[in-house]
Amino acid sequence: MSIIIRDANLKDAERILDIYAYYVECTAITFEYDIPTLSEFQNRMKNTMKRYPYLVIDKEGIIQGYAYAGPFVGRAAYDWSCETTIYLNHTVLKCGLGRKLYEALEQKLQKMGILNLYACIGYPEVEDAYLNKNSANFHAHLGFSKVGEFHKCGYKFGRWYNMVWMEKIIGKHHPNQAPARLLSMSDQSKNDI
Repeated sequence: MSIIIRDANLKDAERILDIYAYYVECTAITFEYDIPTLSEFQNRMKNTMKRYPYLVIDKEGIIQGYAYAGPFVGRAAYDWSCETTIYLNHTVLKCGLGRKLYEALEQKLQKMGILNLYACIGYPEVEDAYLNKNSANFHAHLGFSKVGEFHKCGYKFGRWYNMVWMEKIIGKHHPNQAPARLLSMSDQSKNDI
């Protein structure tokens, strides 16, 4: 079985959007109501790739998932922290691809000097057909800890859902911390193909 993890490029956007569309239409994993247009999604990818990694996992020549990082809050003092996101093709869950993809993302972030990872996760009070606790459990399995919960903050499919923040520390915090090395436009120019 051939599995490749690589940097995403804009040519991947259609397949990545295909994966994401399922979660928009059929789940409360994302609180987004409408599937973005392809050009809107490409713009989101471009904005992310300006400073953070955006990876895909390819199994047997087909992209089966993607993961990326983005700013946590967006102020300079937070440069050593980032928010992570992962989506897998809903037909390939629980087969190890998510772990491989997140570990690759974490390695890239560590090389950049990122110290704290955060994940914002939809969380049901009672599991239902649209949302379960699998995402929170997946993150916990990878070493994330729950650090906060917002109650009934997301409304989708006629139901209220909670949201949890989870955190993973991946580096050492020093009094004279070296700057994080966020990617530059030239680092990511190959992805604009």
